[in-house]
Amino acid sequence: MDAGEDRLFLGFDFSTQQIKAEAINDSLQLVNETAVKFDSDLPEFKTHGGVHIHNDNVTVTAPSIMWVKAFDLLLDKMKKDGFPFHKVACISGAGQQHGSAYWKKGTNQILRNLDDKKPLHEQLQNCFSIPDSPIWMDASTTKNCRELEEKVGGPLKLAEITGSRAFERFTGTQIMKISQTRPSEYNDTERISLVSSFAASLLIGDYAPIDLSDGSGMNLLDIRTKKWSPECLQACGSNLSEKLGEPVPSKQVIGNVSQFLIGRYNFSPNCKVVAFTGDNPASLAGVAPKLGDTIISLGSSDTVFSWLPSQTVELDGNVFVNPIDSNTYMSLVCFKNGSLTRERIKDESAEGSWDKFSEYLKNTPMGNNGNIGIYFDVMEIQPLSQGIFRFNKSDEKVASFPPEAEVRAVIESQMIARKMYMEMRGMHTDLDTRILATGGASLNKAILQVISDVFGAPVFVSDMPNSAGLGSCYRAKHGLDGYDFSNVVKNHPQPECVAVPTEGASEVYKEMSLRYRKLEREVANQQ
Repeated sequence: MDAGEDRLFLGFDFSTQQIKAEAINDSLQLVNETAVKFDSDLPEFKTHGGVHIHNDNVTVTAPSIMWVKAFDLLLDKMKKDGFPFHKVACISGAGQQHGSAYWKKGTNQILRNLDDKKPLHEQLQNCFSIPDSPIWMDASTTKNCRELEEKVGGPLKLAEITGSRAFERFTGTQIMKISQTRPSEYNDTERISLVSSFAASLLIGDYAPIDLSDGSGMNLLDIRTKKWSPECLQACGSNLSEKLGEPVPSKQVIGNVSQFLIGRYNFSPNCKVVAFTGDNPASLAGVAPKLGDTIISLGSSDTVFSWLPSQTVELDGNVFVNPIDSNTYMSLVCFKNGSLTRERIKDESAEGSWDKFSEYLKNTPMGNNGNIGIYFDVMEIQPLSQGIFRFNKSDEKVASFPPEAEVRAVIESQMIARKMYMEMRGMHTDLDTRILATGGASLNKAILQVISDVFGAPVFVSDMPNSAGLGSCYRAKHGLDGYDFSNVVKNHPQPECVAVPTEGASEVYKEMSLRYRKLEREVANQQ
């Protein structure tokens, strides 16, 4: 980077449906935003929503090489648009949590000797021992979850060690399944990366380490010692410590950009790379939170999270090492049925129009005239259930709702569940709480009003909806400059209050939440 020029900080977000790059300057102003969508920009991979759902409806994967080709495409787009790669001082990024990639033996040598005349995907196409990466939507490892819990002394013991009981989407049990069912491919694996460290590996031209925050979503990391748990490693696969490498703090500089990127895209040889983390930890950084805030991320999966001063041990939800401060923690509850379910209801009940969807929400009363719907298009995490269930005001099952009731039912039930499980995790909201909404649906005022009514707290948004990408830019600056995070984000735009609870909402949703809890329990018990 030439002396005297404005520094840029680049953040990548390897999410379920797309890869996005965002760049900010030292004043935190957004100067570039570029995206590649898997379904539309890479149709040859035949993904739907960025994934392949297998015939058993619980195995969900994405082609590892698709992510590499999308990265090529993204950087080529930026180069064509004249993006000044030479001004980038530091890069960080985020990856969809829990997903894993399996590098074949010998790949490290290929990564270190890439030819800048050829795209990455041509050079790495035969480098994966498991070509299809299991991702967070996968629910095929229930048997492995029980086995892991049993081997370490039960679900609560596992939660005490790793921050979570065994969850199907977590990487440890995905690795266990592969080591048991595909032993030759497992043995041919040189390195197992999370999506985040996989993406960072493409930047540094070497195997990138897993960071402590994203590593907390594997059921393998002891979140107290910040080391891999020997008993969890032993339960999940042979030589696993060697295949994972040592985890590092989330703000650690892990190297410079590769010679490949310097030669092909004119990055500065001095450009640093800070460890990549998971999309949820990156989103925490991207909203520049204060202690006590509750963040709701509305994406392919919905998540509710907050900054915790110390670890709590519960069976519902998860505790991760905080990406901003490795001495503290973040609490998180994740729900698989998020934006894709909302989009389906929009297409089926609101003529494919978000305006019509919002109109239905505004024109139906809080409480939906007693109608409650439960929408688990794919296998949910809590409870472990799948299916669509509708109940009238007498809690009797019904086959369908009118379109406007269907629209309100999906939003109300999703938000009641978000609040219910958040409270089980030890988080609470009231009129003094700031709810920071982020993700695609944070642009929809009608949905935000329902969130405010259900949670009984004001909802704030910033005008930067992609918090994972922005958080990656902030984390790049944080890692490079070494200041307190609060100093790094002092110019972060103050969020705007967009919704406050409607009068009478607390009474409506108190009663509705009790009914929802009972109905959800009945649904789960029948599975």
